[in-house]
Amino acid sequence: MLTVKEKIQPLAIVFGDDGLVPNNPMPFLVYKGALDFDGAEPEAAIEKLFGAHGWGDMWRNGIFDYLHYHSTVHEALGIARGHARVRFGGDAGREIDVAAGDVAILPAGTGHQCLLASNDFAVVGAYPPGPKMQITRPTPENHAKALISIPQVPLPTTDPVTGKGGPLTKLWKRS
Repeated sequence: MLTVKEKIQPLAIVFGDDGLVPNNPMPFLVYKGALDFDGAEPEAAIEKLFGAHGWGDMWRNGIFDYLHYHSTVHEALGIARGHARVRFGGDAGREIDVAAGDVAILPAGTGHQCLLASNDFAVVGAYPPGPKMQITRPTPENHAKALISIPQVPLPTTDPVTGKGGPLTKLWKRS
């Protein structure tokens, strides 16, 4: 059985555009220790939670060890097993330790790269309805294209952890 901590609030961080990684003016969110798997198969439990809140096109794996971002879609990363240190926001961003039960939600354009991980590190990734995920490497050409595509990515109508009316739906606004 999966339990989501009641009234959990995410840590919200806004990363600036560094000239190669555009990031996003909407905050990157991380829910620390939000999920308790209580004997459930963690990957399946995260998939069920994300799916119940309308986030799909899921995958199971880790986080790439090279810097990248997605300029056409937002991304949720549910940590199912193990732990890792991930740099979010590009080379000038912030290193954050994530562990089983954490969920990171990246607005389109947010750089990320796994710096080190335990052997059992496992992640479930998911996306709100919309375009397919594309992996984008930080280059001047990709940056210029991303500045056009990122503002066109639709805002999710639900938070992948808490659903309708969750923190994401209140914190992610376009100016």
